[in-house]
Amino acid sequence: MQEGTETSPGYPQVTLRGDVFSAQCPTRELLDRIADKWTVLLLTMLERGPSRFNALKREVDGVSQKMLSQTLRQLERDGLVSRSVDASVMPVAVTYALTPLGGTLVTAIQPMIDWAERRITAVRDARRTYDDRQAA
Repeated sequence: MQEGTETSPGYPQVTLRGDVFSAQCPTRELLDRIADKWTVLLLTMLERGPSRFNALKREVDGVSQKMLSQTLRQLERDGLVSRSVDASVMPVAVTYALTPLGGTLVTAIQPMIDWAERRITAVRDARRTYDDRQAA
């Protein structure tokens, strides 16, 4: 671990930094989580506001119920998403929301999403050029 300082609203100051190039660094596990497409899509969706499980399933095209459940559980464990249960209604209403820590991550990943949306045509062109070269 390297010395450094990181602050997040509502969270204590961190005085150690990980070394993602080290196989033993726990930061790699977190990097795997935040680089996952379902994580990125769910956090971005929850930035719009709290949402129930089925609404997330409808909005995030292609995610299976199992993967959605698994990802939300991992995000909750990491403190990026909160889960609240309202047992006063039937069926029980479970709502997921972005935490302040999760909000700092969305702020960091939003430029990558914007980059991907703006550059997809260039990437497709590069893929086509590469594939054509490989076929020749």
